[in-house]
Amino acid sequence: MSSITTPATAEHQARRMSKHRARKQVNAIALVLSLAAMSFGLFWLIWILIETVRLGVGGLSLSLFTEMTPPPLAETGGLANAIFGSLLMVTLATALGTPIGILAGVYLAEYGQKTWLGSVTRFINDILLSAPSIVIGLFIYAVVVARFNSFSGWAGVLALALIVIPVVVRTTENMLALIPNSLREAAYALGTPKWRVVMTVTLKAARAGVVTGVLLALARIAGETAPLLFTALSNQFWTSDLSNPMASLPVTIFKFALSPYENWQQLAWAGVFLITFGVLMLNILARVLFRNKH
Repeated sequence: MSSITTPATAEHQARRMSKHRARKQVNAIALVLSLAAMSFGLFWLIWILIETVRLGVGGLSLSLFTEMTPPPLAETGGLANAIFGSLLMVTLATALGTPIGILAGVYLAEYGQKTWLGSVTRFINDILLSAPSIVIGLFIYAVVVARFNSFSGWAGVLALALIVIPVVVRTTENMLALIPNSLREAAYALGTPKWRVVMTVTLKAARAGVVTGVLLALARIAGETAPLLFTALSNQFWTSDLSNPMASLPVTIFKFALSPYENWQQLAWAGVFLITFGVLMLNILARVLFRNKH
């Protein structure tokens, strides 16, 4: 039987072809705009990285890691006290914020899905996650620094920990939500209590994702300047006493970059290179762990 094309059928096919061409045009426009946006972002990112490497590598030397921040126009000097202060405060903030974030994320994913406390906690966590870091710094300044009449490393640790916690909470909750319920049900069928299911089944299965969240939180606080300006302030000398003002790499970069002295500006670019390289390595490590998980 030969197919008969009626005027109605031809008109219907013409409309379909017209819609198909329109969809292809919209798709091409969307693709071009997406590629343009990606190219625009990559252009500035690559430019920043090139300038950071070009200006920062020249300031790298052994004295950068062994000598303290110098006075203006000095011929020698380094960032040893600032590097040590940053490592100490970032490590303590991560150690303080990570357990709180993981426990809160476990509660939201395993116990508080439909409770009022879970909803309130999730809402507050979303606010903290999107809050500017300078607001957190001002909060710790009002609660800790102003009350004790002294800037301190401990205040800086608390400010950074408040930045770590919401990131870890969100990541932990999302990773646990991806674990199939069949794993939990199989453990329950064997008579395993809920707390042990969480510890040995769900958290173990989501381990890579949780670690990824911790690394991303660590990378975020590594370059924070505003909270430390209001809490730890800075210190020209080496100190490991967290009850006193403490130098940090981001604040030192901020001060040195604004100065008119060439030696300080060179040290600032070297510090920028160190932070950029460190954050880049942490993000690469996080992506590798996340890729291995899937």
